Amino acid sequence: MKKATRLAYGETLVKLKEHKDLVVLDADLSAATKTDMFAEVAPEKFFNMGIAEGDMIGTAAGLALGGKRPFASSFAIFETGRAYEQIRNAVAYQKLNVTIAATHAGVTVGEDGGSHQAIEDIALMRVIPYMTIINPADDLETEAAIETILEHEGPVYLRLGRLAVERVHEMKEPFVIGKGETLMSGNAGTIIATGLMVQEALTAAKQLKEQGVELRVLNFSTIKPLDQELVLQAAKETPWIITAEEHSIIGGLGSAVSEFLSENQPTKVVKIGVQDQFGQSGDPELLKEHYGLNARHIVEKVIELNG
Repeated sequence: MKKATRLAYGETLVKLKEHKDLVVLDADLSAATKTDMFAEVAPEKFFNMGIAEGDMIGTAAGLALGGKRPFASSFAIFETGRAYEQIRNAVAYQKLNVTIAATHAGVTVGEDGGSHQAIEDIALMRVIPYMTIINPADDLETEAAIETILEHEGPVYLRLGRLAVERVHEMKEPFVIGKGETLMSGNAGTIIATGLMVQEALTAAKQLKEQGVELRVLNFSTIKPLDQELVLQAAKETPWIITAEEHSIIGGLGSAVSEFLSENQPTKVVKIGVQDQFGQSGDPELLKEHYGLNARHIVEKVIELNG
């Protein structure tokens, strides 16, 4: 079954519409972010702020100060770019319970082109104190993450995608912020993946297992705080680590893993992601191939590492 995490976002908000503190804001993109689904069933709890992302975040901060649990929604490129100052000063500085729900992240935005493909958003959010970053792998994990976020104290960056992706999980399980997940076991090497790259990592690992190479595959849906214990265990038990993300190799998951290991367990880390360049217009699957964000590229890296 394939479903975009942005669609799961809209569907989950509808399921949670009776939550007494939940409110949803959007910057005039509700048909794309799927918050229009919530607006239909709970119009009194939905606010279309127009094309004014800074105003939306500021309003969300005010709602949070009043005891509400706002989910402020827009495309990742606009929300982290246009509203960065408000996210930093109005939300994070005060440790407010605001969720920045950013859809259309990464190059799989596709035909909208490089100007609309956020490949630096995780880096921008990582450097903000107190910010939690969640990048779900599939629809079930998205739903579970939103349920957890509603009870979480502090700001959250929830990164969602446009492209429909296969399920990684057979059923919805409780989402624990700051905990990674072991999807495949092995000691020949470790792949730490996030978002839609989890599916690509699993595909690569299954292909390699048929060749006798048993890899460890970890799903890191929480990028901040990083599951340091699971990273450290992988570094001690396997010879190398590959990180895989639909994001720049600068400042994202790969950087977080490398920064931690450089001080605690120096380990060979190879980062798979966008190589310090912008995206471009094109079919999402072709763009994944062009930027090396697929199972084939992961397999090639593993063969190269195993020499």
